[in-house]
Amino acid sequence: MRSRPAVSLTRAVALSAATGLALASCGVGGGTTDEATTSPSPTSTVSVPASVSMTEPGSDLSFGDSASVIFEPDQDTGTVLELTVEKVTKGSTKDFSGFILDDYTKAATPYYVEVSVTNLGASDVGGSPVPVWGVDADNTLLPAASFKTKFGKCESEPLPTPFEADGTYDTCLVYLAPNGGTLEAVSFRPVQEFDPIAWTGEIATPTPTPTPTTKPSKKPTRKQPRRR
Repeated sequence: MRSRPAVSLTRAVALSAATGLALASCGVGGGTTDEATTSPSPTSTVSVPASVSMTEPGSDLSFGDSASVIFEPDQDTGTVLELTVEKVTKGSTKDFSGFILDDYTKAATPYYVEVSVTNLGASDVGGSPVPVWGVDADNTLLPAASFKTKFGKCESEPLPTPFEADGTYDTCLVYLAPNGGTLEAVSFRPVQEFDPIAWTGEIATPTPTPTPTTKPSKKPTRKQPRRR
């Protein structure tokens, strides 16, 4: 049986630079207010379209598979989302050149998770975080980092505004595995009691860019004097 990830204690991480660029990642503590305000209630009244087959809690999926889930960003709003974790790529802290990194982030391993989201329901949930988490080797839930400005490798942004019925959004989310850790899965887990839906698969590693080499210049050949 696959072990289920525990929820980590709250942890805030910030990167900043003189230009005002910043990247922040905040963990969620078990049973905290932050979790409760973004969790669907056990007696959800969200209307599920008749054509949609909901994904069972506890499902083990592969990268590229889709899951249909109820998403309630607050007590007054809810819809059905189709979530697809397309690909996961291991990054490097070198990708954050130009940022001033704290010790926590310097020691972390970044991962870039490509996700596709489709709104199958009727409510507008624009501006809400994409509801998937990273799971590291210690079974800790890792929240997606957020940026104050564009990060070219992976935007790591919330759902667009508006994000209404039939809206589709393709994005990339950044997760920081602490202490040089590894990302083992990507998870949908709206509340601690929910048996998480998890995606796993082969994590891509970018091919290092070869360092250009300069060929040594050929020495000019001296012409030998002709004999008379």
